[in-house]
Amino acid sequence: MDNRQVNINRFEAEMAKVTRDGVDKLMAFIRKSDMYAAPASTRFHLSVTGGLLQHSLNVLDALRANLTKNDDGTYSYEVAGVPAARVTEENVIIMALLHDICKTYFYTTEIRNRKVGGKWEQYEAFAVDDKIPYGHGEKSVMMIEEYMKLQPVERYAIRWHMGYTEADTLSFNNAIDKYPMIWALHSADTQASHFMEANEGNKLAYADNGSAEYADQPTMQEATAPVFEEATPV
Repeated sequence: MDNRQVNINRFEAEMAKVTRDGVDKLMAFIRKSDMYAAPASTRFHLSVTGGLLQHSLNVLDALRANLTKNDDGTYSYEVAGVPAARVTEENVIIMALLHDICKTYFYTTEIRNRKVGGKWEQYEAFAVDDKIPYGHGEKSVMMIEEYMKLQPVERYAIRWHMGYTEADTLSFNNAIDKYPMIWALHSADTQASHFMEANEGNKLAYADNGSAEYADQPTMQEATAPVFEEATPV
C-alpha cells in the first residue's frame, strides 16, 4: 500500500468518528474532489501530490499534542497550566482535518522552464488556479457548511487559523477572546508547515508513519465532480 493510500485510510477513519448530520455528504464531496491529490502549497511546504492530505493529518497530530486530554475524553487547551477552552474529540478532528478544505479545486499544474547544467529543460510544477475565490479560512467555512453545520468554536477556529493581517487585527483579537481554540489551531497549523513538513514530504523526525516519500513529479488526479454539488440546507 502506498503512502498516500495510508493517509487516505487514516483521514477517512478519523472522519468516521464525526457523527454530525451532513458528514456523509461532505465526505462524498471530498472523495470526488482533489482533496486527496492536491499539494499543500505550490512551493512552500508539501508541494507534492497528496501534500494537502498529509498537511491536514499533521495539523491533527500537532493540535492533539497541544491539548490536554481529560478523563471524560474531551480536550483542554491550557495557557500557563490553566484551561482556557474545552473541546470534544469531534471538534478537534473537524477543525484540524477540514481547516484547509479551501485548497480543493485551487491548484493546477503547468509546464515551466529551468536551466540545469547550462541547458534549459522543461518541468511540471504546481500553480494556483482558484476556482472558488472566496478567501482562505472563510472559504473553508463556507465549503464545509454547504454540507454540514459547524459549531461556533469550529467555525471561528477555521476562519482565523491563518492568524491575521493588519486590516483585521481587531476582529482577530476579539475572536480569540471568545474562542481560544483559534490560537491552538493556528499554532498547530504553523507547527506543521514550519517544523514537520519539508517541500517534498515530512521531515525525517516526523516521518515514522511511513509518509515521507512521494511521487517525483506533481501529477494530480482528474476531479470529475463539479466544484459544488447542490447541498441539502443544514
